[in-house]
Amino acid sequence: MTAQSLALTDEAESLQPVWSNHPLATWLAENRHAPNETEEFYRELHERLVANGIPIYRASSMLFAMHPLLVGRYFWWHRDRGVEVFDLEWGAEQSETYTASPLYVIHQGVDSLRRRLDVPEPQLDFAILAELKDEGATDYVATALRFSTGQINSITWSTRRPGGFTTEQLTLLYDLVPLISLRLELANAYDMGQSLLTTYLGQAAARRVLSGTVKRADGERIRAAIFYADLRSFTAMADAAPSEEVIETLNDYFDCVIAPVKSRGGEVLKFIGDGMLAIFPAEPGGMDSACCDAVAAAIEGFGNLRQLNQRRVAAGQAPLKSGVALHAGEVMFGNIGSADRLDFTVIGPAVNEVSRVEELTHMLDRPVLASAGFARCQCGISLESVGFHVLRGVRQPRELFAVPAALLPAAW
Repeated sequence: MTAQSLALTDEAESLQPVWSNHPLATWLAENRHAPNETEEFYRELHERLVANGIPIYRASSMLFAMHPLLVGRYFWWHRDRGVEVFDLEWGAEQSETYTASPLYVIHQGVDSLRRRLDVPEPQLDFAILAELKDEGATDYVATALRFSTGQINSITWSTRRPGGFTTEQLTLLYDLVPLISLRLELANAYDMGQSLLTTYLGQAAARRVLSGTVKRADGERIRAAIFYADLRSFTAMADAAPSEEVIETLNDYFDCVIAPVKSRGGEVLKFIGDGMLAIFPAEPGGMDSACCDAVAAAIEGFGNLRQLNQRRVAAGQAPLKSGVALHAGEVMFGNIGSADRLDFTVIGPAVNEVSRVEELTHMLDRPVLASAGFARCQCGISLESVGFHVLRGVRQPRELFAVPAALLPAAW
């Protein structure tokens, strides 16, 4: 090798960041956590930083989310207590706790900030700094985690080391930030993707999609109790009220209905305007448990609706009326749609029939109606026959059953 080649090699090596051959960089680049183990990755990251001579005793990160309910997630690590994760609901980004914090400054575009806490008259311009100083912290660093989308997140580190972080320790931390940012971006994207799929598809459907059931027509036949709820007089309300009020009313109504469905293992699959379709998958060998959960969810839902209506009437608003239909049968649960627009839902005659049953709840003035197949399930509730009725699109009349009025809270 020529002298010129040796000089070029030495120059290239001198330009390498300090972490180029560091075991932490190798771990960040090569170690593979499962994509949904963000919390575990955060714990191990800081344990390894400490093991490699970085005297961190507290760390935190705020990762913004793309989520209908959450603005982000906050990760907090303590050397003696491990990791805690907090979901931050929308509105947290406007709180004084956030806007008066170092994180807000970082998210506004400041690349990093440092505060020495062991010097005479330390600069305690954020409330968190006084808290850390009281705990014996000597140094605090906050820096940006810049994601490939342009989104700015953050990470902070504190130490109790006399004299604070050394120049070498800070250099290593700052040089590792791009790798840390990349790993957290990948993990956060998976977590938020999983959360969004669950929010929009339901837990069971999201689980199937994430496990690879994504091809059109993929699916399976399952037996389930089918739950269909519909808000009455919605069209007239939508025509008369502002759109914002209509959306708020629908959300309030669905909160009443959905909570008991989910708490009993039901899967909300679809919203059809003011209607909601859900299923309670049956255990192998029997439908009784699924039907019991479905009818209990209906009864509790009307209890929730009664409380909502009491608040509405007190506010001078009209009470809401609803009908619920229950059925039991076999459905196809899978991907349905066109090549570029799929829906993961259930289809089959049983789905059509339950919607037809719901149409009769108003005409028969019975808030909860069930099919004969559903009524045969043993739930400890004697459903009352309301006779045979013709269902739209169904040839033969069907015997329908109602939940006794004594079991249903008066919703209006």
